[in-house]
Amino acid sequence: MSFELNKILGAVLAAMMLAMISGIVSGILVHPTKLEKPVFAIEGVAAAPAAGGGAAAPAGPEPIGALMASANADNGKAKTQQCAACHTFDKGQPNRVGPNLWGVIGDEIAHDRGGFAFSTALAAKGGEWTVDKLNEWLWKPQNFAKGTKMTFVGLAKPQDRADVIAYLNAESDSPKPLASLGSAPAPAAAPAPAAAPAEAKPAEAAPQGEAKPAN
Repeated sequence: MSFELNKILGAVLAAMMLAMISGIVSGILVHPTKLEKPVFAIEGVAAAPAAGGGAAAPAGPEPIGALMASANADNGKAKTQQCAACHTFDKGQPNRVGPNLWGVIGDEIAHDRGGFAFSTALAAKGGEWTVDKLNEWLWKPQNFAKGTKMTFVGLAKPQDRADVIAYLNAESDSPKPLASLGSAPAPAAAPAPAAAPAEAKPAEAAPQGEAKPAN
């Protein structure tokens, strides 16, 4: 009985040693290489950062102020063709799934446009459509107003956003010079503090002449 038990234990031990040696050998022979990029890229979805770190995703869009002076409205018009299913751009055209965008620059965000029903998320933003706000909106609408009805994923390239804004500027009763759209007004200089009045020095007494004895 003892001999049979020893045979069983020996067989189990041998099997365990064989499995361990096989794992070591396979680890030496096979070196799997991790893919740097996913096999299938989904448009509009940011790639996950590498396991070893790497640059973090930007918190907001790149500024486009420096690009506005040379922005091309014709290129912007071509870019908006992908928006034409939801928006109209010329004066007097009707709303579609999205509002008509004539004269949008400088207009109040979610302002009444022919009775269009804006989302609560966008209406809560307030303020006017400035270049900076349009830049953020065109970059990622859902980041600008989470819950907006705008499902467009956005324009990743700063030049594309600048060109579209140049086109929207042209679609207006009073287009502004593009150079002025890219330059924020300089803050007013604080008035210089008034100089403190000089402290008056006490007048020195004039020296008196020596008294002469009377003759």
